[in-house]
Parts: sequence; structure tokens; C-alpha cells
Amino acid sequence: MKKTIITLLQLIVTLAVLYWVFHDPAKRAQMSLAIFGDATHPRVDYRWIFAGVLSYILVEIAALCRWQILLKVQQIHLSIPRVAGLFFIGMFFNQFLPGGTGGDIMKTYLLLKEAPTKKMGAVLAVVFDRLVGLVALIMITGTLIALRYQFLSRTPETRQLLLGLLVIFGSAVVGLLTTFIISGFNLLHLLPHKFPGREKLIELSAAYHLYARHWIATLAAFATSVVAHLATFLTFFCVAQAFTKSAGVGLIDFFSIMPIERTVSSLPISLAGIGWREKVLQILLSQLCHIDENVAALIGSMSFLIILICCVPGGLVYFLYKPSGAVGRVKFRDMEREVATVEHEIGEKEE
Repeated sequence: MKKTIITLLQLIVTLAVLYWVFHDPAKRAQMSLAIFGDATHPRVDYRWIFAGVLSYILVEIAALCRWQILLKVQQIHLSIPRVAGLFFIGMFFNQFLPGGTGGDIMKTYLLLKEAPTKKMGAVLAVVFDRLVGLVALIMITGTLIALRYQFLSRTPETRQLLLGLLVIFGSAVVGLLTTFIISGFNLLHLLPHKFPGREKLIELSAAYHLYARHWIATLAAFATSVVAHLATFLTFFCVAQAFTKSAGVGLIDFFSIMPIERTVSSLPISLAGIGWREKVLQILLSQLCHIDENVAALIGSMSFLIILICCVPGGLVYFLYKPSGAVGRVKFRDMEREVATVEHEIGEKEE
């Protein structure tokens, strides 16, 4: 019931923000003109759209390499087709299930069936996959903010968005440092058994210790995460070039904007960041890069459409995928329950 209510609230917010961005008929007409063009306005350059698709394929390749590295550390050896299948299934459900973590549950459940003797390794690989991606994004964000602070804080509205990013950024850094300290000084036993997120902290602690011992593999996973994030930025940049032609925004300026968009669109306040992505880019691209607001919103929507298209094959993979240890199809809530049970068992074992 709680999840249903949250999803309904996200849906309401999504529809409200979309109405806010796209309700004006005159603006919709301008957006249509930007896409299809007319006698005096060239249409969108689909060569750049294709380049954006290729950029996001690079994102998937880098993330797939990271996934393979993390599985090998856990001594989970699957064929390349099965590793790729698990990865694409996770990508699909992370995009098409509310909440943004449904793919992690699917991937963990299927991995538990593929490697039933490596339950702990299966869970920790998925946990660390998320974690190393977060750390890479934090490092990129911190670097870009330090280098481009004056540019990003040029107007009152962009300054507010930057302040919001800094609050979230600071909270993430504090959270990571806290988990490092708790893990490094073995303080988990001091936490009450009913402490919120205690089992997740235990999982993170186990992941830290394991992947710290395999630091070369961890650095390789971090490097692939950096490539994946920068390639995501490049996907949006290519779409921006498609709509703005020779008057397009510079690469460095655009990349410095992307951490704000990525952070806001990842917040669980709308479905997959729909609506907020467009609004944030409207503000940032129009005020910092002098791109028309309507075109800026289209850049957000078209970039997200590319991401969805590139993740759709994961749905087909799911219907064709037959886990080694599973019998028939299982309801998602049953998968969720089984994964939670394994996580609980890991928590009890690690105490």
C-alpha cells in the first residue's frame, strides 16, 4: 500500500510538471517547428541524434564492463551472454519500473538463481555496482563544480539549483564517509538492531572490505563508471547539437550543467525524472547558454527518449532469458521478498 501511494504521488507530480512545461500551445508550436522545421527553419539534425544513440550505447558498454568486473571479484563466472542478459534486464526494469531500483531487484534475483552457492556475492555485486557508480558521479560533480562555480551561479535561478545540488552533494558525501567510518572501525555492532538501514550498512561494510582487497579491480570498475557518466553527458550534448546547430552550446559548459540535471532527475519525486529533467534544462540552458527554453525542454525529452530506446531491448531479453535455477515466471513481489530474505541472512551472518 505504501509503495502504491508513493507511485501515485510520483505520477501526479510527473503529470503536473509536464503540464507546467508543455501546456502553452504557442510553445508547443515552437517545439514542433524545432523538430520538423519549415521553409525558413531547418529541422532537427538527425545525424546528431544518431550520434547520441551511439553515445548511450557506449554508456551501456562501459556499465556492462563494470558489471563483469564486479562479478569476477565475487568469483561468479557466467558466460558473456548471461552476464549481458542480466545487465540489460536490469537496465530495462530500472527505467520502466517506478522507483528506479526495480532493475536491481530483478538482477539480484536472477543472479541468485544463476549462482545459488554465491548468494552473498550476488547481493554484494549489485550493491557495489550502484555504489561505485555513485562515487564516480560524486567525483565528477565535485570537479565540475570547483572548476565552473562562477559560470553555474551566474543567475539567481541557476544559483538556487546549484545550491540544491550542493546540499544533495554534501549529504551524499557525508553519507558515504559515515559508512566508511562505520565499516573501517567495525562499529556496526554498536548500532541497535532496529536501526534504520542497518542491514544495508552491513552489506556496504562487507562490500567495502571485499572490494578494498581487490583494489585493482575496484579502480577498473571506477574508471568504467567515469566513462559511463561522461558518455551519458555526451548523449545529451549530441541532442543539444541536433537542435541548436552552429549556435550550439560548448562542450565544457554543457558538461558542467549535466550534474545538476542528473541529480534532480534521479530524485524520487517524479517517475524517472520526467518533467523535472525538462524544467531544469529549460532554466540552465536558457540562462547560461542562451538556448531557447522550448528547445531546452526538447533536449531533455529527446535525450530521455534515447535512453528509453536503448534500454528497451532488455525487455525482450527478459522474456527470452531462462535462469539456470528458476522454474517458470515469478511475480515481482515474490522476487523482492526472496532478495530481502537473502539480505537479512547476510546481515545476520556478518554480525
